[in-house]
Amino acid sequence: MIKIPKDIYEAIIQHAKDDAPIEACGYLAGVVGEVKSIYKMKNTDNSEEHFSFDPQEQFGAFKDAAKRGERLIACYHSHPATPARPSQEDIKLAYDPNISYIIVSLAGGRVDLKSFKIKSGEVTKEEVEVSQ
Repeated sequence: MIKIPKDIYEAIIQHAKDDAPIEACGYLAGVVGEVKSIYKMKNTDNSEEHFSFDPQEQFGAFKDAAKRGERLIACYHSHPATPARPSQEDIKLAYDPNISYIIVSLAGGRVDLKSFKIKSGEVTKEEVEVSQ
């Protein structure tokens, strides 16, 4: 399970809406499955179907999280027009089995946020708890 404070949960959704129709992306940092910080990143691919991070932004997020006593515990991105489930590309590019992979779907004008663990190509749905 991953616990996300309501304000960060809403910020992820707003980021997805603001960047639509391109995929929004970013990191969540915290401790032991509990999110404390959000790092909104620029999708350097500027694409509606995939995303890439800027390496300097990635390193900045990593450094800032470490300064706070946190670590990167989740990667999030949006699917502006498809369901909240990992695509084949998402599965192939999921290199870290220790983090959560969060997907926000905006398909059909509805918001759907889901989290997954991906290890060696195997996808497992993860419960999301939104806290006050």
